[in-house]
Amino acid sequence: MERTQIGRPLLGRRLSRRALVAVSVLAAAATALTGCASGKATDDSAGQSTEPAEGGSTSGTQSNGKNSIYVIGGKSDDPFFSAVKRGVEDATKLVKTGGGKVTYLGPQNYDNLGPDVAKLTLTAISQNPSAILVPDWVPENQDSAIKQAIAKGIPVFIYNSGGIDAAKRVGAVKYIGSDDYEAGKAGGAKFAEDGAKNILCVNTVPGSANQEARCKGIKDGATSKGSSSKQLPLPSSNFGNPSAVTQAIKGALLQDSSIDAVVTIGVGDADSAAAAIKQANAGDKVKLGTFDLSQSQLDRIKAGNQLFAIDQQPYLQGFYVVSIANQYLSYGVLPPQNPILTGPLLVTEDNVDAAIAGAKAGVR
Repeated sequence: MERTQIGRPLLGRRLSRRALVAVSVLAAAATALTGCASGKATDDSAGQSTEPAEGGSTSGTQSNGKNSIYVIGGKSDDPFFSAVKRGVEDATKLVKTGGGKVTYLGPQNYDNLGPDVAKLTLTAISQNPSAILVPDWVPENQDSAIKQAIAKGIPVFIYNSGGIDAAKRVGAVKYIGSDDYEAGKAGGAKFAEDGAKNILCVNTVPGSANQEARCKGIKDGATSKGSSSKQLPLPSSNFGNPSAVTQAIKGALLQDSSIDAVVTIGVGDADSAAAAIKQANAGDKVKLGTFDLSQSQLDRIKAGNQLFAIDQQPYLQGFYVVSIANQYLSYGVLPPQNPILTGPLLVTEDNVDAAIAGAKAGVR
């Protein structure tokens, strides 16, 4: 996971069957919310009753639909989670029509992320909610708290991070989010299809399961198309240091002239990679791609200076997890697919204008 924008991270490539399922779920949920404007997650009335449900969890079905849903996410000034929260807010309107409420909790910073999110989970449990929706960023710190919620009969939905394995491990109802390995495969294949033969995956959080999966996916996707990829693991001291990352990537490019593509695990590193490619005078040879999305990525793709950005569509994560949890609590309605994928979606020159419009609307 990326520490500054921890969540990160369909159109423009052939959709997988699971991704198509996710799109179908969105269409159904969006229909229910047609005509609603954006709003804030608020605290209204609460209350719950429970009954057995799949996966060892329980349903918080209400007789009157007044669900109390707690969403745990990133800190308030995280650009990635601003899109997640926009999805949460839009889905909250449906919760409020039944007299329910949605409460959003986030850490002050990411310095002690796992323990802090575990504490937020315990705080949510103390409020006797109908459901808790939480990423599983640091399992060794968080899983105990998540299991406490489930043991108390509180349904838990894992979203954004952790994947289906985390959902199964703790007994959560569903996982809703992207698949880092599949996202990487899509990026590796795209590079190869565009002519790249030797791809460098820059990993500024080596050892992180999410980022290792991203680089492995890049390698496997490239290999499937006849290209190759290797990883550039950087010391953790380089993380959050744009100058150090730029110099490391520049050094790798100057040392190995066969590198013709660079992909980074997050948007901040992509900006550093763009600077490194320019400083190495390799802009006419080295293609750039990244996981996740930001305005600078969109600008470079639009200008033809970046091949792609792999978007995990955080808005959909917030929208899906709240609306699906609410339908489950109120009516016992639950899509059978698990996981429910929100990505990957490759933003390229073919669809960048739509992505720019989405960014202006606050959902990309």
